[in-house]
Amino acid sequence: MSHARHELAPSGKSFAFSHENEMKFADLLPKYPTKRAVILPALWLAQEQEGYLTVEAMEYVAQRLEQPAVAVFAVVEFYTMFKTEPMGKHHIQLCRTLSCAMRGYEDMQALIERKLGIGPGEKTPDGTFSFELVECLGSCGTAPMMRMDNRYWENLTAGKLERILDACKQGRDPTGEDQ
Repeated sequence: MSHARHELAPSGKSFAFSHENEMKFADLLPKYPTKRAVILPALWLAQEQEGYLTVEAMEYVAQRLEQPAVAVFAVVEFYTMFKTEPMGKHHIQLCRTLSCAMRGYEDMQALIERKLGIGPGEKTPDGTFSFELVECLGSCGTAPMMRMDNRYWENLTAGKLERILDACKQGRDPTGEDQ
């Protein structure tokens, strides 16, 4: 199965790890048996730093790990956790697999689409939200669930999801709305 999303084009922006990420990168190297094995965590560092992966960031990771650029590009195109374009400030990943389907993810999807005016693969015009449907996020016992802002939001109900989205729209921390 291919996860390819689109053609990659250089952004024109140079990339290098920040001082903090350079230290994290150096800490990664001795933890893995080969430099090739560091591709995933190194890409994750680059994505966390910039919010998404540019061609230049992927080439930088390849060069730092002494790997062919195509090996790094292939990893990025295969794994849906890597983004090659800016996501919304709040990137919603709604699980659509069996447990979530049985517990009503479709209702959560409809609520997101209605409330935000976007569908899967889209971003709000103001860049506040982006939305995608994903395969299992590994929290089947607390379905339906989503991942947003590097956090799992579990046992979603329409009311809870609406409160979370409203808090984000108002620029508030949605953590307290997860009740």
